[in-house]
Amino acid sequence: MILIPSNGIELDLLVMDHNAWSQKYLEYSFNDVGLLTKALTHKSVAKQNNERLEFVGDSILGMIISMDIYNMRPNEAEGGLTRLRAHMVNGNKLASIAQRLFLGDQIILGQGELKSGSYHRKSILSNCFEAVIGAVYIDGGFGAATDVITRVYLEEFNNLPESDTLKDAKTKLQEHLQKKGGPVPEYLLVSSHGKAHQRSFKVVCSDIMSGKEVNATDTSIKKAEQKAAEAMLNEFIND
Repeated sequence: MILIPSNGIELDLLVMDHNAWSQKYLEYSFNDVGLLTKALTHKSVAKQNNERLEFVGDSILGMIISMDIYNMRPNEAEGGLTRLRAHMVNGNKLASIAQRLFLGDQIILGQGELKSGSYHRKSILSNCFEAVIGAVYIDGGFGAATDVITRVYLEEFNNLPESDTLKDAKTKLQEHLQKKGGPVPEYLLVSSHGKAHQRSFKVVCSDIMSGKEVNATDTSIKKAEQKAAEAMLNEFIND
């Protein structure tokens, strides 16, 4: 985590340090080091920050990961490819890669964010990683972005899971019931409690065919539904 200094000479050294980081961990040297600095600049610092580069990087990352998965899994159906891509580009995965690259040490933050330790926050790490990818694309083109992504994702590609293991609980439950010839499960929100920023939701999941019914509570309706579906699946497994 870095604060932009006012001294011009120090700023030049900062840019050099950023490019040294890029050369070491991305194996890429920027032609326009200012792009890299902007990619590493959080919105808490200035209007000229990394949000626009993040927008570009998000699209480039999705496209290149899609092509890599498409080539790696020639027999995978569209649904499986979609799950694999989501697994590879979700916020937790991006933050994990950013941590492996020591990206948090390079992020330029405002005083408030710096004091709160935001350079460890997953959302900031993942957004900054996307911005860096966007900067590489603008600086060096599609080929450079492809090379960088392929390198930093090598561990993830070597351990790419089977797409079926990535199905969420609601999908697994629905497939389980349909294989038995039954209808899809039903989800009903039965209650919600708490203040707006600390709300909890209780959902009931029911299967008409077996008569089973389970409930679960979480901080959003979607999370509660997933938790209820998982509980229902466990009911069938334990029968």
